[in-house]
Amino acid sequence: MSKPLTEGTASGVIGAVAQENPSAGAREDKSKLVANKGAQFTSYDVNAFEVPSGRDELWRFTPLRRLRGLHDGSAVATGSADIAVLDASIAEGVTVETVGRDDARLGVAGVPADRIAAQAYSAFTDATIVSVAAENELAEPVQITVTGPGVGAVSYGHLQIRVGKFAKATVVIDQIGSGTYAENIEFILDDSANLSVVLLQDWQSDAVHVAAHHARLGRDAVLRHFNVSLGGDLVRVSPTVHYDAPGGDAELLGLYFADAGQHLEQRLLVDHTAPKCKSNVLYKGALQGETGPGSVDAHTVWIGDVLIRAGAEDTSTFEFNRNLVLTDGARADSVPNLEIETGEILGAGHASATGRFDDEQLFYLRARGISEDAARRLIVRGFFHEIIDRIPVPAIRERLDAAIETELAVTGV
Repeated sequence: MSKPLTEGTASGVIGAVAQENPSAGAREDKSKLVANKGAQFTSYDVNAFEVPSGRDELWRFTPLRRLRGLHDGSAVATGSADIAVLDASIAEGVTVETVGRDDARLGVAGVPADRIAAQAYSAFTDATIVSVAAENELAEPVQITVTGPGVGAVSYGHLQIRVGKFAKATVVIDQIGSGTYAENIEFILDDSANLSVVLLQDWQSDAVHVAAHHARLGRDAVLRHFNVSLGGDLVRVSPTVHYDAPGGDAELLGLYFADAGQHLEQRLLVDHTAPKCKSNVLYKGALQGETGPGSVDAHTVWIGDVLIRAGAEDTSTFEFNRNLVLTDGARADSVPNLEIETGEILGAGHASATGRFDDEQLFYLRARGISEDAARRLIVRGFFHEIIDRIPVPAIRERLDAAIETELAVTGV
């Protein structure tokens, strides 16, 4: 193993007492609640976690029966996902390595905080590391494609992106194909590094995908993390951000569009451990479902946790989630959480809104001769415009515009 294992068990928000070094050995004390979300039990060892149930806080929104055994250890790897870096996108100063489990660089961005992330860490055979050299500014994005193991197959993966001091890069991670796939992705930003990463879950309709994203920011590092969930039967993505030094700036933006039968879940934790850092979270989702006997609702889940620790003075943070329910037979759960342990902050806030079409917007457009169907499509496109417009890759923006048009055509919205 590339990291020592932590001994213990955990269930939901019941976990070990806060650990400064989460990879050090510790035994869970179930008589105590954790001090904050950042103190949840973590371990590289899957056996340190109890099998989750629907009563656990971390899993209460997730349909466990649809995870195909990823959560209880019965999902044995029967295939392999392919992680490929497009050769044409590998510029000077960019290196791509395939490494074994014993590489000391693996796991440094964060420790798994749930059983599936630990299972993925314990089960991958080799990892891909993409490094951008210090003081190197890339003119074009690095293109990475992750292809699932195939229909009926299970695999586990590990990907790490490293950006050196004063370097600037854009990375696109395109996830496609079929199968059941669990993974950890690490983003390591050295001092004054700047990384924009666009992740697209554009799986086939049979796919089950569970991912943990671990980001670690050095002094004055800047992270722009865009996560887009469109395809798949069940997709659950859990980004976590840690600050190693003052001046870090993290922006997490997301877009998801769920059809009937899809479960799309986003669970975020921004852990402000250093002073004078910033974070901004904005996720938007749309849902459309079916009604009638035997139908399965579209379901989205967004959990946004922001923690400002006692030593994180002069923090500025805000998080916002908005959901647009387009049809009956759809359900959106949205839970923003903000924990503040110091009064010396610049500003902090959170908000959440879920609703249907704005009648005033529809009236305004129809009063100008636009049909109701066209007006509804314009409203949905405008709803997502704020996110799509900030993605730094024009080809991805065009692709998402087309994808949303395709989604709207499903029910004729």
